[in-house]
Amino acid sequence: MSMDAAGSDERREDLLSALEVIEGQPLGERASAYAALHDELARRLESGPRDLPA
Repeated sequence: MSMDAAGSDERREDLLSALEVIEGQPLGERASAYAALHDELARRLESGPRDLPA
């Protein structure tokens, strides 16, 4: 497995873990937790490469 694939798997596991934690919270707290997760994912997307090779 390449380093990129290993990193991708780790990020996926981190996301799934975060979602499990959020789902375990009381309903009233989930919205703010999902908003925080959204902000974090948006920052990751914005910091990634802009132009991918064709």
